[in-house]
Amino acid sequence: MRNLIGLIFVMLLCNACKFNSADKKTLPIYGERHAVSKIVNGQTVVDTEYQTIPAFKYINQYGDSVSDKNLAGKIYVADFFFTSCPSICPVMQRNMLTVYNTFKNAGDVKILSYTIDPKYDSVKVLKKYADKLGVSGNMWWLLQGKKEATYELASNSYLVSVRADKTVPGGYVHQGYFVLVDKQKRVRGAYDGTNPQQVATLIEDIKTLKADSAVNN
Repeated sequence: MRNLIGLIFVMLLCNACKFNSADKKTLPIYGERHAVSKIVNGQTVVDTEYQTIPAFKYINQYGDSVSDKNLAGKIYVADFFFTSCPSICPVMQRNMLTVYNTFKNAGDVKILSYTIDPKYDSVKVLKKYADKLGVSGNMWWLLQGKKEATYELASNSYLVSVRADKTVPGGYVHQGYFVLVDKQKRVRGAYDGTNPQQVATLIEDIKTLKADSAVNN
């Protein structure tokens, strides 16, 4: 009888573990992927290699050089904007402030806002824009770099469409996504930066990545 009770307890515990495992939220990994063969302990195993954000180098609103190396071990959110944007950018940046205020004291979370109009958006202009938003410190960087490289990075790596278009107000068209990148430089989500509900989801997904990183480190 005692053995039977013990067996039932073990079965219930296993079922509970399965439920908790299934119930735990797992974020998808976006971008291209391919299988690679590796030798582990003398055995050939097949693993999946995911697309990652490549190396880059920009200047932030303080005039400091920023590269992918500054993001080692960091979760970050990226978006594309320009300071003279008359349409979605002001809404996006107000919503990004919610992300900023939620995680500004978290050492492992950053925000990168890439300007798609670097000719106008000088370091001085970016600093003034950041000051107007109430952004200080090094949690949120507004980045200026070569226009062609930024457009390529947006479309090929962050999977966000941007282009110059003189027929529209402001002269540029871009998608308003907030792109979530994990500590392994993989894209884990894209959220409509003009939608407060999606921004709230982004915040919860950042917490999920932080929890996963704490477990796996």
